[in-house]
Amino acid sequence: MSIGLARLREEPDRIRQGAIDKGEDPTIVDQALVLEGKRRTLLGESDRLKAERNAASKKIGEAIRAGAAPNGPEVADLKRASTDAGTQIEKLDADLAATESALEELLLRIPNPADPDVPVGDASANKVVRTWGELLPREATTDGQAWTRRPHWDVAEALHMFDLERGAKITGSGWPVYTGPGSRLQRALIDFMLDVHTEEHGMTEIWPPAVVNSASARGTGQIPDKEDQMYVVPRDDLYLVPTAEVPVTNLHRDEIFEADQLPIRYAAYSPCFRREAGAAGKDTRGILRVHQFDKVEMVFFEKPEASTEALEWLTGRAEVILQRLGLAYRVLLMATGDLGFVQAKKYDLEVWAPGVERWLEVSSCSNFRDYQARRMAIRYRPEAGAKPELVHTLNGSGLALARTVAAILETYQQPDGNLAVPEALQPYMHTARVTP
Repeated sequence: MSIGLARLREEPDRIRQGAIDKGEDPTIVDQALVLEGKRRTLLGESDRLKAERNAASKKIGEAIRAGAAPNGPEVADLKRASTDAGTQIEKLDADLAATESALEELLLRIPNPADPDVPVGDASANKVVRTWGELLPREATTDGQAWTRRPHWDVAEALHMFDLERGAKITGSGWPVYTGPGSRLQRALIDFMLDVHTEEHGMTEIWPPAVVNSASARGTGQIPDKEDQMYVVPRDDLYLVPTAEVPVTNLHRDEIFEADQLPIRYAAYSPCFRREAGAAGKDTRGILRVHQFDKVEMVFFEKPEASTEALEWLTGRAEVILQRLGLAYRVLLMATGDLGFVQAKKYDLEVWAPGVERWLEVSSCSNFRDYQARRMAIRYRPEAGAKPELVHTLNGSGLALARTVAAILETYQQPDGNLAVPEALQPYMHTARVTP
């Protein structure tokens, strides 16, 4: 389950409003409340009958010890009462199991309510929290010479950095092939990001599988919410990962930490696969919307009282990468209608791409509170011997490469057609310029 039963009973209005704010069906909350009431009634009746059965069994022993005949009418009546209670218990327990299963499915479809400080509304209510860097214009002047910055696909074609036509031939539209300096740029960015996050930010590097089972997809909330966005291997009941968040968060499914083990903070590279269902015709030029891309992900496990501050720190680590790359960006606090099903609060980082004069999302940094941890039974003991409590999980892109690459090509292109390599990447690229 994602929403605890105690919370469902105690905060139904907030949970219902949380669904409305996210554009989800609030009636699921009412359906869940009905089933929870039925569950409690069945459980109470079953417990009552079990107590009666136990009492009857005890009386049988007492009667025999008092001299009653084991096959006499008094003992027979008691045995009959015990058997009848057992039959009723079997029926009640079967009904209880079916009710609990149906309730579990409903709870999985109730979204995580947004934090109180999240703006309510659609994408127009998203709030710009801060900006960094200079927004370069498309029309530029260098050394007195006017020139126009080109979109990233024109830069990449001139410098032989990726091949969209051959990617489409191999697989289909939206599956780019990176070539020559484009391939090296991909590798450089991955190495650079992992080095910063592990060596400077203290995260542990993980190299996870690129496919997960259904339990893992359910644990992080990809199913039953995002099935149509995922590539499925039906023969083996596996899913290609849409982000390293899925396998890395599931590393600790069904585990209990001791308090001194937290926080746990990971950085992981993975290829990411997304069907982009419903996005046909959008951003078809270049690599702004593709079905496979690379990403470095940050995944945190935190004590509940530390997760609010941890989200700010997590977002700042993604910003460090953008600042080192010299890319202008802005941070948005996402409104409820633009918030995912499982997030309680989310910041999006958008980088400025001057060649197309657009903001491009390159990172989402989210706090899930205990929503994912409840699904995956990830807990910790606040102190030795204490009852386990749910941890809070967070994640953030640090960063997604496709749009980061697009922003680099559009920001660092030169009037002469060459590409200046960001200083932070030069040790990885082994050059300061890319030329035709």
